[in-house]
Amino acid sequence: MLKQTPLYNLHLELGAKMVPFAGYLMPVQYDKGTLHEHLHCRSHVGFFDISHMGQCLILGNDAVQELGELIVSDIAKLKPGEQKYSVLTNEDGGIIDDIMITRIESGLMLIVNAACKDKVFKYLYKRMSGRCCFNELTGQALFALQGPDAASVMKKFSVQASELAFMQACGTYINDIKCNISRSGYTGEDGFEILVGHRYAERLARMLLAENNVEPIGLAARDTLRLEAGLCLYGHEIDESITPIEAGLQWLFKKGHDQFPGAEKNWDQVQQGPVKIRVGLLVQGKIPVRDGSEIFNKNNIVIGHVTSGSFSPSLGQPIAMALLTRTAAKLGNTLYAKVRDHKIPMIVTPLPFVPHRYYTKNDETPTLEKQTANSKQDNNP
Repeated sequence: MLKQTPLYNLHLELGAKMVPFAGYLMPVQYDKGTLHEHLHCRSHVGFFDISHMGQCLILGNDAVQELGELIVSDIAKLKPGEQKYSVLTNEDGGIIDDIMITRIESGLMLIVNAACKDKVFKYLYKRMSGRCCFNELTGQALFALQGPDAASVMKKFSVQASELAFMQACGTYINDIKCNISRSGYTGEDGFEILVGHRYAERLARMLLAENNVEPIGLAARDTLRLEAGLCLYGHEIDESITPIEAGLQWLFKKGHDQFPGAEKNWDQVQQGPVKIRVGLLVQGKIPVRDGSEIFNKNNIVIGHVTSGSFSPSLGQPIAMALLTRTAAKLGNTLYAKVRDHKIPMIVTPLPFVPHRYYTKNDETPTLEKQTANSKQDNNP
């Protein structure tokens, strides 16, 4: 039976078209349509219900060390209120899931993909020792405010949260509602993600949606926004058969860290280069090239496949991401896809397609855009 988020009835009231997604009934779009929602988020601020995402705590003095042995990144220096994006890997070096990690006083809080949360929670529970306490959080809703007006909206409710930099988090109150808020998101825009108890979820959502320029955004626009931002989607750019190096996530790695599962394969790929690599593609013409489409070189040899493809509302043309053989992934290279009877040319292009606009207080604060030339929290849309 499909689950519902605490905002299910509000979505219906707002005119949402509901579809099954990752075991939930979720809004794919509202009355004004996906194109409007996408452009509204880019120009003002969008409200996203992402309560289907998995949330958990790993508590105890050894939480940082034990999780650090399962991911490719260094989290030892995270201070309470700081976040890091990373990936869990399997013994073959593939990606079990990409996760958002927040350091808290008593340990760590994780946000994981909706479609992966059951396997991830089982995996973590099995791998954590008795020195750590693993708690799945099932009583919290998760919202996102994304867009250039997000900070001005947030400032009306919490000055403390509005002053966070990208990848920082805090506990605060909105009116009398206790929340945990981070400055992060999955659109490439400045914005916030808000954790709140189920009993307060609809009340808080209504307050945020009552603000000028705040409109609800569905799954469809969330996907086109993250595609323009060059961000990975589990089951497309990343999965258990794709390594972080192949996914263009080499920037996540801690130098010298070789204790995580699949480390040998990943470090071999760092040194020798992967056979395949994730790239961006600008599609020439107006016909979108969808995920799963084979990609050919000028000699009609298959050299990869599209992992995500759609029309870009911001650019006014189709775009795609793909896994290609490394030799075919040269910037500016022209490749081809077949859509029905059409041979569609595509040009290999840098990622992201649309520049990230994360807020940093100074140049010392890292952003995803600075850390990679080729790129939760979804995270699934």
